[in-house]
Amino acid sequence: MTRQAVSRFLISVCLAAGLTALGCGGHAEPAAARSVGPPAAQTTEPPLPADVAPVAGIATAPQSPTPAAAPSAAATGAPAVAGASGAVAATGELVSPVRSELAMRLPGRVGRVLVDEGARVRKGQPLLTLETEYLSLDLQRASADLARAQAAAEDAERDLNRKKELIAKGSVAQAAYDRSASASAQARAAVASGVAARDLARQRLADAVLRSPIDGVVAERRTDVGQRLGDNTVAFVVAQTSPLKLRFKLPERYLSTVRKGQEVRAVVDPYPGAVFRGRVTLVGGVVDPATRSFNVETEFDNRDGRLTPGLFARVEVDLPSATEAGARAGGGR
Repeated sequence: MTRQAVSRFLISVCLAAGLTALGCGGHAEPAAARSVGPPAAQTTEPPLPADVAPVAGIATAPQSPTPAAAPSAAATGAPAVAGASGAVAATGELVSPVRSELAMRLPGRVGRVLVDEGARVRKGQPLLTLETEYLSLDLQRASADLARAQAAAEDAERDLNRKKELIAKGSVAQAAYDRSASASAQARAAVASGVAARDLARQRLADAVLRSPIDGVVAERRTDVGQRLGDNTVAFVVAQTSPLKLRFKLPERYLSTVRKGQEVRAVVDPYPGAVFRGRVTLVGGVVDPATRSFNVETEFDNRDGRLTPGLFARVEVDLPSATEAGARAGGGR
């Protein structure tokens, strides 16, 4: 039998088997309905090629179900809840609330300089003195003039008392009595003038000493011994160090949460690990349109004097959450 004949025979057998399976109704009978005996043993799958076998287990392994992602607050409609409290950090520079440029009340030549730049001073502490020889002589002369005027006033007062006795007896003319009364009044005026001159000389002598008006540190020294100072010549610059102020900026979103009296913490490079505590003293009510930020001013006692003006500081402010801020704002209304 030729190869073509064999092929036609196989095709005919296959077509006959297909028609028998369809039956008269034209539908294939389910396999479960046809099987009446025990289930046939499963056929063994042919072995896989060597290059495919390592990945066969991965391909056929059952995949674990991926857990569904939790719905977000926005998807569920629930409001986002912030933490109970938070801290916002900023940077700023410590500044002195008072910076005094000290000048002498009267011109003169510097006799002694008592402090140097960087020295810590107390209120009323002498910083320098002028040459006071002439001022001392002026005080001595004013004191002598006052003593002379007081003696003349005492003599005029005694003469007036005698004239009073005599005029009561009619033993002296009224004109003489009037002259004594006038002389006594002039003597008393001379005493008052002498007192003023003496006090002025004392004040000038006291003004020859330049004293610090505040507790602080000498920021600048602009004079030396022998220099002549004029009325407006600045000799020292003294900066107050207790308390000190720290100014910084915060973004505008914190404007509703920063309040006067809130505690702040600051650290500075000269004292690593040390935390300095202060209070908010001023909250700026205007937002800078260029930076979208507002000013905050704080105050530190600095009683130990470790902080100095000009230091760069990193500061933290504890702020309430948005929920707490809103509740507080509502309570304020």
